[in-house]
Amino acid sequence: MKIVVIGGTGLIGSKVVEKLKQKGHDTIAAAPNTGVDTITGEGLAEALDGAEIVIDLANSPSFEDQAAMDFFQTAGKNIVAAETAASVGHHIALSVVGTDRMQDSGYFRAKLAQEELIKSSPIPYTLLHATQFFEFLRAIAQTSTKGDTVHLPPVKFQPMAAEDVASAVVEVALGAPLNDTIEIAGPEIFTLDEPVREVLEFDGDSRDVIADPQAPYFGIQVSEETLVPGAGARLGSTRFDWWLTHVPPPPKRL
Repeated sequence: MKIVVIGGTGLIGSKVVEKLKQKGHDTIAAAPNTGVDTITGEGLAEALDGAEIVIDLANSPSFEDQAAMDFFQTAGKNIVAAETAASVGHHIALSVVGTDRMQDSGYFRAKLAQEELIKSSPIPYTLLHATQFFEFLRAIAQTSTKGDTVHLPPVKFQPMAAEDVASAVVEVALGAPLNDTIEIAGPEIFTLDEPVREVLEFDGDSRDVIADPQAPYFGIQVSEETLVPGAGARLGSTRFDWWLTHVPPPPKRL
């Protein structure tokens, strides 16, 4: 079965491509660096020709409000057109738990617009809403740093390993389209400040993590339930403490 993974060279995409290839599927990693550009349309029709499944894992290169909206709208329309021409049978897209609850953010307004475009297209689909990845905890700390302190709201937080995200994507992609949204999350619930504090301590980072109820999350205010899934979410198996000691951190930028 031919499967195209848009964003197939990224953190989740590269894992999805490898898992699908291990299962014997003809899998294409579609990204600008492999000759497929969903914004210009370059290489898109050729990549999707004969594809039965398309998995969209691409993300906007900019979190600025209008740039994110332009990316998801333009890419989404180009993908739908190419999928329709190729008679693709299942479109899978990865989005974020709480997207509809974070509409004060231009980025999440853009993600919601992407979801609405998928729902209104003629292609059968499944949407996955994932909680934040363990792999982004250091980035959360960086965006929330003030001097030598990191201020984070102590709200419920249920992050998961990228490896578990990829496994869930593959499982959904090889199943029948749901024409619905499912949620995936990690096996443990923390408060947002707790795993960030543990990561920094593990790294020997001297920044102090402050549980600050007034602190924003990526620039917006969040409530106790904003970042966690509802009942019935599919849970990954990787526990945070295991991930912290077994998955090497990304190389530091010079």
